[in-house]
Amino acid sequence: MNIIKKNTSELKILEIDPYLKPYSGSLEYRMNNYIEKRKMLLGRHRKIKSFANAHLYFGFHLSQGGWYYREWAPAAEELYLVGDFNDWNPTSHKMQKKENGCWEIFIPGVSTLKHMSRVKVRVVANGKSLDRIPLYIRRTEQDKITHDFAGQIWNPPKQYKWTDSHFSVDNKKPLFIYEAHIGMAQEEERIGTFKEFTQKILPRIRESGYNTVQLMAVMNHPYYASFGYHVSNFYAVSSWFGTPEDLKELIDTAHSIGIAVLLDLVHSHAIKNIAEGMNKFDGTDYQFFHKGNKGDHVAWDSKVFDYGKTEVIHFLLSNIKFWLEEYHFDGFRFDGVTSMIYNNHGLGIDFDNYGKYFGSDTDTDAVCYLQLANDLIKEIRPDAIVVAEDMSGMPGMCLPVKDGGIGFDYRLAMGVPDLWIKILKEYSDENWNMRKIWHELTSHRPQEKNIGYSESHDQALVGDKTIMFRLADKEMYWHMMKTDNNLIIDRAIALHKLIRFLTLTLSGESYLNFMGNEFGHPEWIDFPREGNDWSFKYARRQWSLADNKDLKFEYLYRFDRDMIAFAKYFNLLQANDLHNLWIDEDNKILVFRKAGLIFMFNFNPTKSFDRYEVPTGESGKYKVDFSSDEKIFGGYDRIDKNIVYETSQLAQKKGNVGVIIYSPSRSALVLKKV
Repeated sequence: MNIIKKNTSELKILEIDPYLKPYSGSLEYRMNNYIEKRKMLLGRHRKIKSFANAHLYFGFHLSQGGWYYREWAPAAEELYLVGDFNDWNPTSHKMQKKENGCWEIFIPGVSTLKHMSRVKVRVVANGKSLDRIPLYIRRTEQDKITHDFAGQIWNPPKQYKWTDSHFSVDNKKPLFIYEAHIGMAQEEERIGTFKEFTQKILPRIRESGYNTVQLMAVMNHPYYASFGYHVSNFYAVSSWFGTPEDLKELIDTAHSIGIAVLLDLVHSHAIKNIAEGMNKFDGTDYQFFHKGNKGDHVAWDSKVFDYGKTEVIHFLLSNIKFWLEEYHFDGFRFDGVTSMIYNNHGLGIDFDNYGKYFGSDTDTDAVCYLQLANDLIKEIRPDAIVVAEDMSGMPGMCLPVKDGGIGFDYRLAMGVPDLWIKILKEYSDENWNMRKIWHELTSHRPQEKNIGYSESHDQALVGDKTIMFRLADKEMYWHMMKTDNNLIIDRAIALHKLIRFLTLTLSGESYLNFMGNEFGHPEWIDFPREGNDWSFKYARRQWSLADNKDLKFEYLYRFDRDMIAFAKYFNLLQANDLHNLWIDEDNKILVFRKAGLIFMFNFNPTKSFDRYEVPTGESGKYKVDFSSDEKIFGGYDRIDKNIVYETSQLAQKKGNVGVIIYSPSRSALVLKKV
């Protein structure tokens, strides 16, 4: 890549969003900071994937005649390798200090470090000795008696043989993402495994129409209840769920059935634990993290990376390459991007003007790191998908780096679930604001793609409620039999369908669902902890509820599947012809055109309209192609899909052309031209 310094007149981002022109100086600084950093790291012509090779040098590597083990620990005084292989002798295997703070030891004998044997590194710093887990370890193991973690040599006699050489992601198609947590993806009150997910859950995902699975908590974390967001060992697969080979089999199997796999990548912070993590590895608090208070993320009780430090960039970029190449992940969802790119971590900040994005609180080193990360990912896998979890709305997040952007493919539309929860918590049905809903679901940064969703794992955590549980609450425990008529459950099912269908249709170029929410999984997610007597009762998915033909959960399960099939058939998320045809605030009705179809949403809690005038924008004959009110979806079958509606001049709609139809309360229908 031939890179020269940019001036603001060359940045396409300013053409895309003219409101950024007052901040052109900040954008120019951001871009030139990236150019200088890349040049410093790579020189003039070197590819970034040739730089991101820390994992190929550091850690444990088998060679002819024995093993090399290396670490970077510049402030350490002495390092010793200890483990099963030397009966944990604290001084027998002293490491040699090399240049630039690197340490090395060669252990003769190919079989000296056996597969699955335990190891640690004794670090002497500040006159004290501590046994630490090697930074580039591929797996850890927890002692069943002491509960202490140790590194584990991972060198199975039979290397996994991949079968996915022909798989690639079709970037022309939208993503239908199934966000999943391996441990809670089963019904028993315990931790699930990679193998169980492969055998039982992947078929469900495919059958439901999702083409992408986003895996949470894969990176190693010692505390299961952290949901995987307090990472201790960045190159290790979580041992809670199985082996590295088990994960490879899961991804390979997903590819064989046409499903891409994204890793929920946590580079926004690291666990502060010393025994399990990398904090103070060489005796300083600034080896990988900012020095002093700046290195502490108080809200998350964790450590904050110093993204301006070359060795940190080397460690993290190599980590990205490792997950792409070793495990064949098809991309990443970057966690906590907002926390990364602002020194205040975006906490308590209302991003209500552009100045908030380019002030002194913006961490340009973090922005630069993300630009480099996206460069690297596309160099290795041009078809890879990269998603930003950013609630601030940073301009250019999903524009190419060369245009002045940060380089992500998508950002999560985080304002959408917040809107739905706020509406459900604070407003009665008859007071829902149709214009506000329309605005939130359709307001996107120009030429930047969103992933729409009505709820993810965030809304399902204990302390909050899923949409279905918020709508139905305790009635779910007693009135979900199909033979049981209950007004609260009827309302919950109807609104659950409308919210999800409207969100899918309007809020992004791709769509996400958290596992189980598609069928209205009851209750919240609460991982085992002291406060609940270490119970797994709420850290599982009750698939039997969706599979039980006698329960109403099946209605929502079927609706979700058919909704996605409908969206795929009509290329709904790729359509660029969205047009607002009518908003009826008094009667709580939205009408719009997209993908050549006419969508009508009636959110009215009580009123059905016998002869409602629906503007179509053009003349013709129409039939209802999709209806949320079908009995197979738990509706009342009030919409006749056989009727042909012919357009005419609408008396009450300012002379607009359209059709006159029956619109039941709390229903959505889609008209197709015939």
